[in-house]
Amino acid sequence: MSGWEVGVWQIPSPSPDRTVVMRSQKKWPVRLTVRDREELVRVTTAGVRGASVIMRARVLLALDTSVGEVDSKEVIATRLGVSGETLRLVAKRFTETGGDVHATIARKKRDLPPVPSPVTGEVEARLIAMACSQPPQGYARWSLRLLEKHVALVEDIPDLDHSTIGRVLKKRNCALT
Repeated sequence: MSGWEVGVWQIPSPSPDRTVVMRSQKKWPVRLTVRDREELVRVTTAGVRGASVIMRARVLLALDTSVGEVDSKEVIATRLGVSGETLRLVAKRFTETGGDVHATIARKKRDLPPVPSPVTGEVEARLIAMACSQPPQGYARWSLRLLEKHVALVEDIPDLDHSTIGRVLKKRNCALT
């Protein structure tokens, strides 16, 4: 046997009638309670859910060892239309969440909060007021680079890049004329 057949890695089995248990099934076993199985079946068959939630629920149902032997990783991946890596990650997340089915199938919460924008309403108003004012001596009109230099000189406005200034002005339909 060459090892590769139709793009799927075939693992030679010691006996043809025995299913080979993959390492990920030993390392991150998925054992569902009857209640969890019923909930996952309900998620996959009824109601409106996101495609990724339904996919992860199907993966958990396919990897469940409490109902008997599970198929090999390749068979499950082919049947569900996912990669072997997806199977591994869902099983790993199930173990990491302590067997919590809802935490496994739901979207993962961010570890870090999003970075707040330096452009607040007050900064935006001051920037627009500066762009609408008379340009400095020797200039016919404001440019984004000139606004960037003047914003850097004002102490209570954070330093902004010319592209950020351009986005703020475009959002408020302010044209530099």
